[in-house]
Amino acid sequence: MASSLVFPPGFKWGTSTAAAQIETASDHNWRGVVAKDGTVFERTTDHELRREEDAEHIARFGTIYRCGVDWARLQKAANAPLEPEVVEEYREFFLLLKAKGMKIMFVLHHFTHPVWLENDGGWTEESAIPAYVDFARRCMDAFGDLVVYWNTFNEPNVYALNAYLLGNFPPFKKSYSKANRVLRHMGRAHDIAVELLNDRFPDAPVGISLNTAWFEGLNWLGKLPAKFMDWWFHIRAASYFEKVDFWGLSYYAYIPFGPLPVTEIDNPGQLGKMGIPHDQMWGYRPEGLSRIIRRIYERYQKPIIITENGICTDDPELRISALKDYLRECHEVIQEGIPLEGYIFWSTFDNFEWNLGNTYRFGLITVDWKTMERRNTRAADFYATVCEKNEVPQ
Repeated sequence: MASSLVFPPGFKWGTSTAAAQIETASDHNWRGVVAKDGTVFERTTDHELRREEDAEHIARFGTIYRCGVDWARLQKAANAPLEPEVVEEYREFFLLLKAKGMKIMFVLHHFTHPVWLENDGGWTEESAIPAYVDFARRCMDAFGDLVVYWNTFNEPNVYALNAYLLGNFPPFKKSYSKANRVLRHMGRAHDIAVELLNDRFPDAPVGISLNTAWFEGLNWLGKLPAKFMDWWFHIRAASYFEKVDFWGLSYYAYIPFGPLPVTEIDNPGQLGKMGIPHDQMWGYRPEGLSRIIRRIYERYQKPIIITENGICTDDPELRISALKDYLRECHEVIQEGIPLEGYIFWSTFDNFEWNLGNTYRFGLITVDWKTMERRNTRAADFYATVCEKNEVPQ
């Protein structure tokens, strides 16, 4: 085996965050949610108070920083102008990153939106489409000169699944028809935003981040639900977002069905009893990443960027091992001729993991939740070296 895997010249490296997961909650739809571990979605990592310090960490990892802004903080009502002081705060941060050699991949919607949108029915109502498009236009005006890539939506399939089918995300609904309606409305908003972005910023590619997973039936009872989930999550959901310049993909999870899905979140210890490697959330099958890359490329024939990938663990050594495993899969598909153009790791910092809480850690930089002190890890040093040298030691 080679001592290292060398990536093509110009391959893009970076890390990713979501504004709501690292900034103190504003008047958005997640504020006050009590997570599975008992923590409350309110104060997260104090990122808005530590931007200069955090920029130093971000700049260690490649040249791409994938991030978003807090829609609720920026826009107090539908069609309202963006708050000038908040725009300036984000612009100063993006300019600081630019000065350090970082390019922004800007995510317009990452699960959170203003309470005023939620109170009007959220994405189940057609009124969300013009509200989103207005916000997108205003973000183009405010930040477009500093953006190199755009994501219209982060993981709309995860949002629709958890907010409107499984009931894990606000507004905690369980309706198959509503989940599909949400996808349809998000897809229409996406199409409009892509046209606007392509017209105004023709040199800034536009995509989404589609969440992907490996759903597998372990017995005859599990095969049908696994096959349905695979179809709904990957094929049906993606069909609403086909107008893209590139496909952003995230991958974390191997989820066996037998007949119900088995995860470490809902069935602690069960994956281990089944002999399935896992992190603190899901089954761990890194070969699923190359599997889904091949599948998406075969279907759409568009460039691909891994916009999120990582592992939920407190152990930096496991994070390093996972990076090696996943990047081996990335290298393999590049060798096959698939245009995989970049890899953006999740996440720069530990953050508030949505409905699960802050004890579920993904960060290269770990956060002390009492003091908010950032602490470097060996995984951060490892990934920084990978980004610098464009190669992965084996």
